[in-house]
Amino acid sequence: MRIARMGLLGALVSFVAIGCQNKLAQENRALWEQNREQQAKIDALASAPKADDAQTAALKQQLAERDAKMNELQSQATKPTEETAVSTDSAGVKTSYDRAAGKMTVAVPGNVLFGPGDATVRETAKPELDKIALTLKQKYSTKPIRIEGHTDADPIKYSKWKSNQELSQARADAVKAYLVKKGVAASLITTQGLGADKAKGPDKASNRRVDIVVAMR
Repeated sequence: MRIARMGLLGALVSFVAIGCQNKLAQENRALWEQNREQQAKIDALASAPKADDAQTAALKQQLAERDAKMNELQSQATKPTEETAVSTDSAGVKTSYDRAAGKMTVAVPGNVLFGPGDATVRETAKPELDKIALTLKQKYSTKPIRIEGHTDADPIKYSKWKSNQELSQARADAVKAYLVKKGVAASLITTQGLGADKAKGPDKASNRRVDIVVAMR
């Protein structure tokens, strides 16, 4: 399912795919219709000469359960979910939400942000970072942010950095500096260079990245 892009790399602001929103709305509407019919039955029973108290109580219980379900659906429509919070833009930037951990992660490929063995943000990467900065300011202005630098496991050869950990730290710091320049509060941001310690798999390109992690709780 493709997610509409809004704010932080599109779907990051609302974190809900349009198709999923429609499904939730349809389910909510169906429950509302059922509740309306249920309420009519309750009213009819209440006005009957010999009201069946047990039947009325059962109908009211069903009505309350559907009300609770409607509230849950409404909550889901405004919260990110693991299924709908994954968005990929043309640059390969991916956004995901971990409900259990209560965190949102924007993974930006290293080759999008930096040249080989470099920690200077590319000009072509700045529009993507601008979008991220704008949404962080507008929607997550009080949320703690951790910027993690990641590399592959290949030893450093042609770079001024002594290790992958140092390079990853410099890249995380560079992304922080850019976001702060764009107005994101520096006090909310911490950085960490992890080198190759948290590889996503055997694909080196996917391991070379900067993760922008927002604590949602």
